[in-house]
Amino acid sequence: MQSRIRWSLFAAPLALVACSNTAVAPKTASAEPAEKAAPAKKADAPYASTYKAYPGSATVVRNVTIFDGEGGQIDNGTVYFKDGKVNMVGGAMTDKELPADANVIDGTGKFVTPGIIDIHSHLGDYPSPAVEAHQDGNEATSPTTPEVWAEHSVWPQDPGFSRALANGGVTSLQILPGSANLMGGRSVVLKNVYARSVQGMKFPGAPYGLKMACGENPKRVYGAKGRMPSTRMGNLAVNRQTWIKAQEYKKKRDSGKEFTRDIGMETLAGVLDGDIKIQNHCYRADEMAIVLDMAKEFGYKVSTFHHAVESYKIADLLKENGVCSAVWADWWGFKMEAYDAIPENAAILQNAGACVIIHSDDENQIQRLNQEAAKALANGRRMGFTISDGDAIRWMTYNPAKALGIDAMTGSLKPGKMADLVLWNSNPLSVYSRPEKVWVDGALLFDSSDPKRRPVSDFELGQPGEGDVK
Repeated sequence: MQSRIRWSLFAAPLALVACSNTAVAPKTASAEPAEKAAPAKKADAPYASTYKAYPGSATVVRNVTIFDGEGGQIDNGTVYFKDGKVNMVGGAMTDKELPADANVIDGTGKFVTPGIIDIHSHLGDYPSPAVEAHQDGNEATSPTTPEVWAEHSVWPQDPGFSRALANGGVTSLQILPGSANLMGGRSVVLKNVYARSVQGMKFPGAPYGLKMACGENPKRVYGAKGRMPSTRMGNLAVNRQTWIKAQEYKKKRDSGKEFTRDIGMETLAGVLDGDIKIQNHCYRADEMAIVLDMAKEFGYKVSTFHHAVESYKIADLLKENGVCSAVWADWWGFKMEAYDAIPENAAILQNAGACVIIHSDDENQIQRLNQEAAKALANGRRMGFTISDGDAIRWMTYNPAKALGIDAMTGSLKPGKMADLVLWNSNPLSVYSRPEKVWVDGALLFDSSDPKRRPVSDFELGQPGEGDVK
């Protein structure tokens, strides 16, 4: 459950995935990057992305139902991608119109969506096997630790990455620090590909995030140690004191005079600059409203409230402030601040015109975000709201991309965007639906019909003495 400060995560590295439509992936990618990374600031330069897309081949998927990720649906459609980019999305294409260089896939009875994006994951920081030595997601030594970066704990061989790709069609994900701290540190956005280091997975050009948390977790963790905060008012007091220090640091940095670097203050100054996005763990509506007040006091913007089980109470306020809510379909009651959760939360937000995202915060649920979206959709329809299938797909594709600041590159199927796609064997909002093929930057990384493109890790193969591996 999310209420724990430690998560137990299991899954598998992408060590043996295929990298093209015709060949098994080499252990080291050699293709040019699909997107050039944004120029890194001097302080961040040593940790810039080294991501390189695996090579793919020109591909056409035809006779398929397409959800474009932004709410649109095309029946009997065609999607064509090459050189790592979406080239064309539209209606039926005749045999004469098919590109001569393309591998053609008949998608009759199947569905295509953009790759699924999980805005709230801890894979790599809480990997499997779930042993104490691998629990690296919470630097629970101070109420504010903006100096830590989640990427510095990511284990790229976590089996969870391949499970999310193969079972959930997840092509990008944000890795967050845990929620023990008021300011837990920087988050990082990853492409879900095999790499030997986290820098080889970092989504090129994606902004960093700052993980913040309000409510029960920080006051419980630090109040239990006899230190501030031990109350919700203590939470706000520590936050505000820290933002004042950040404003003073930014002023010194911007003065042109010499100053001493502080890596925690660098992160907070990045938030005040608008370069780092706030990702705020928060359950209760009243606390979300107070956080919005604090953001206005110090001049930053909240991108997304995570978990946000009471967002339905302030849907109009969230819409007015342009803040997304990353929610579960129906998790509730596992701690006091989760007791006013309702299964219609996402639908009420959608109906109010606010930004809705379905997230996981769980190593298993990340493999079934499509089913979670389907549950939230069904609850909304039972309430009488008119919500399309395309709207529900948007909750897992374009909306999280927008909240992460990567919507110009991914999240929907438009010419020029990254060819991150999933071919589902049936409607993805069905409990019986599974990914059949998954492409990342146009490279076929999972194919349910090809054993060479079904990643298997050492974790799944077992250890010596545990039996023969076929």
